[in-house]
Amino acid sequence: MHISADFSALAPHLEYLPAADIELVRDAFYVSRDAHAGQFRKSGDPYISHPIAVAGILADWHLDAQALAAALLHDVVEDTSATAEDIQVQFGKAVAHLVEGVSKLDKLSFATEQHAQAENFRKMLLAMAQDVRVILIKLADRLHNMRTLGELKVEKRKRIAAETLDIYAPIANRLGLHTVFQELEDLGFQFLHPNRYKVLMKAVLAGRGNRRELVGKVKIAIQEKLVHSGVEAVVAGREKHLYSVYRKMQEKNLAFSEVFDIYGFRVVVKDIPSCYLALGALHGLYKPIPGKFKDYIAIPKANGYQSLHSILFGPQGTPIEVQIRTQEMHRFAETGVASHWLYKSSDTPLSDVQKRTHRWLQSLLDIQADNKDSPEFLEHIKIDLFPDEVYVFTPRGNIMSLPRGATAVDFAYSVHTDIGHHCVAVKINHELMPLRTQLRNGDHVEIITAASAAPNSAWLNFAVTGKARSQIRQFLRTTKIEDSIRLGRDLLGNAIKALNPEAPAPTALMLQKLAREASSKGVDELYADIGLGRKPAMVVAHQLLHMMGDETGHAPHPQTITIRGTEGVMVELATCCHPIPGDPILGFIHKDRGLIIHTHDCPSIRNFRSDPEKWLDVEWETEPGRLFDVSIKLVVANQRGVLAHVAAAISEQGSNIGNVAMEEEDGSPYTMLYFTLQVEDRMHLARIMRALRQLAEVVRIFRMKGKRDGRASSQ
Repeated sequence: MHISADFSALAPHLEYLPAADIELVRDAFYVSRDAHAGQFRKSGDPYISHPIAVAGILADWHLDAQALAAALLHDVVEDTSATAEDIQVQFGKAVAHLVEGVSKLDKLSFATEQHAQAENFRKMLLAMAQDVRVILIKLADRLHNMRTLGELKVEKRKRIAAETLDIYAPIANRLGLHTVFQELEDLGFQFLHPNRYKVLMKAVLAGRGNRRELVGKVKIAIQEKLVHSGVEAVVAGREKHLYSVYRKMQEKNLAFSEVFDIYGFRVVVKDIPSCYLALGALHGLYKPIPGKFKDYIAIPKANGYQSLHSILFGPQGTPIEVQIRTQEMHRFAETGVASHWLYKSSDTPLSDVQKRTHRWLQSLLDIQADNKDSPEFLEHIKIDLFPDEVYVFTPRGNIMSLPRGATAVDFAYSVHTDIGHHCVAVKINHELMPLRTQLRNGDHVEIITAASAAPNSAWLNFAVTGKARSQIRQFLRTTKIEDSIRLGRDLLGNAIKALNPEAPAPTALMLQKLAREASSKGVDELYADIGLGRKPAMVVAHQLLHMMGDETGHAPHPQTITIRGTEGVMVELATCCHPIPGDPILGFIHKDRGLIIHTHDCPSIRNFRSDPEKWLDVEWETEPGRLFDVSIKLVVANQRGVLAHVAAAISEQGSNIGNVAMEEEDGSPYTMLYFTLQVEDRMHLARIMRALRQLAEVVRIFRMKGKRDGRASSQ
């Protein structure tokens, strides 16, 4: 069969495919060419040039014929009269599913661009989780679009460039597509910040001649040292891509002249032992900079990347970066997961790289399933896509990668959602530590769980991974719904009484009408929104009274609301005074955070007590077994073993220690101990304090209310 002149541009890339597969790709080309006949790109080129270019990129990654056919057809369903059923009939279910996964959603159906972006990405995630080829096609599509972005209007160029830097470049990085990642970043930088790009490019080109001589000398020195050491290697100089130079200047507030390691060297050897031999040889040639060596061979990156990285003091003290890897590692560094993905047989066992990719895709799928709010969904995805990684060990010695800054809670959720939900403590390197502890490279982490434990909203202050934050929020939304409904009902009733004590109780019909006008699905959802702080009770009460035709002034004394302390995000116990059952308390109405409970004498609320509309009288509802955080300060004699004696006394009174800190002044006979304890109520705290006063080492004891800076009140 005669190959079309247009198809001839793609044919040389397909030599790795069997003849039957080339026929499938050719048939897809003809369908795409005919469907796009008469369509042109902004550049004036026939539209078919874009699918051909995308298929060519995928062919360079040696993807299979189904993926190439889907690349040629990926815009047919969206931009022409052809349907998904037509694709399935002619090319099979697999190609049709790939095309559907890559096709964009109709953005006109969404209220904002952000919602459109999130929903488009949701659909792609669902398809990705089934077949990673979807994202490989999408990345090739985005890469060619970025290469030809100059034809679009400035506003659209900047929007697409920002989306590329936010979403697509990080995905390419996570999948190990290093060259694609770098090109997407540079193109995104070029179109998002064109002036900065031009200035930096000019500076790099101007400095390139000055560096060329130095780079040549270093390359020769490295080659000679490796030959002398008996290591066969291919040495290549490489230049940092422009966006990484710009990002380094931004992050470290450097001028261009201060970014020394713009050039680096790649050493490719035959096997893993040769990697370490080469490393030793180069460390003998140039001194390594302390703390700047990373062994990604022993502990690969999450995307499977392996290499030895070391920064050395080169000639004249100039830092140079060296990467040492095998041929196989180098191939993977260039093409990532695409080089490891096997489609020929469903029985072929998955490689470690594929398994890691599956786990990552599944975690993204879990996040999108738990987040219906588009901005929140995109927030979680972006967190997950920028993981400056930390590597830690499980109790069984397995290695897990987490984003830098991740805590024990993030680790627990990365193991399993149930582990996260029920974690109560953590052992890091065999020592008990707070759950908020940030993990470091090489930590041995063991999570301690309890069946009765559950997440609380405070975890959102230190959890950083998308999965952990998503699962915590999902738990708080679903399992606390009854508490939020009860609280919302009480808050609305109290607000009505405050506005008009004589108002009759609203009828069920009136409440249903109010819920409809408030865009709630039902009365319970309206109550829940009030309890969660999404809808201010006073505003809803005004609406209700207006509907009843009876809106009047304020009442002086609203009714009292009972608080359990278990309402989660609906009721927040203030961390400045740590109220516990038995304390006289007040409730502060916060428009975003719901009801915040303070003690009557909390120092931080003195300036706000004068605004009665923001305060409610609240009281504790008896609920045995619930534990509350409270802070105490002890002045103790500076003696050996005093901390152990105090901790034992606290434990004997049935209290858990959540945190402990110590302050000791040079030469002072006394030490300050600060504890965060878990107590049932005020009486439980009193028993603990009585027991501590009986210790000979304890000089004074206070309950902390306020900050640890000398302004704390005490009892």
